[in-house]
Amino acid sequence: MRLNHRHLLPALAAAAALTGSAARADDAPPPPPPAFTITGGATLVSDYRFRGISQTDRDVAVQGTATIAHSSGFYATFWGSSVDDYVTASGRGHQELDLIAGFKKSFGPTTIDTGILYYVYPRTHVRGDPTSSNFFEPYFSIAETIGPVTAKGTVNYAPRQKALALDQIGPKHDNLYLAGDLSASVPHTPLGLTAHLGHNFGPSWLSIGKGYTDWSLGATVAWHALTLGVQYVDTNGAFITPSGKNASKAGVVGSIGVAF
Repeated sequence: MRLNHRHLLPALAAAAALTGSAARADDAPPPPPPAFTITGGATLVSDYRFRGISQTDRDVAVQGTATIAHSSGFYATFWGSSVDDYVTASGRGHQELDLIAGFKKSFGPTTIDTGILYYVYPRTHVRGDPTSSNFFEPYFSIAETIGPVTAKGTVNYAPRQKALALDQIGPKHDNLYLAGDLSASVPHTPLGLTAHLGHNFGPSWLSIGKGYTDWSLGATVAWHALTLGVQYVDTNGAFITPSGKNASKAGVVGSIGVAF
């Protein structure tokens, strides 16, 4: 049987055109990442520890967070947790809300992160009450990643504010907190390891009046969107709560979180 070239040539041309289109589609660059990204999560912890000191009288806490970040590096974060009323000046608050505005950028293995954090304790101030619980705290950190290990140094400085007064009455105080953190992912596993060392310089409400050191060791395991964690936390300070518990005593803290 003879081939009809008048019909074969158009067919070959069409096939070549389709092949070229497929090749061009494969060679096309991926679409650029979105300018804004939104992330968040919720966590249940057996004890909310802030710089080593329990904020929940060594009881459980429910926490949540959400972040909107721009590709330029600017971001805004909301973080909230249940707390015990002794962490506020008025002794009325049962919530902590952290409002954060910052800038984070990576340069090769180095990442810088700076911004300002505003601690808010809703419904703690009533008319005629001279105390104040809310305060703000600028921060700066620099991290270096080498393989699966990341080392980070952080400085938080809260200028003189009424909320940092000793016993949250009297003259204003400022507060300085320095910390170093190590984190590592175990290759080919869902395991992560953490280590922390920090020092709170006094006198202020945050530093228990004279300053103290806190440290912790922890491990996490990730499974899909869930993360399970355990930490051993301790300090060399002493903070006795109204119930008679030592909120700065060594303890093991468990957590389960979900990211979205």
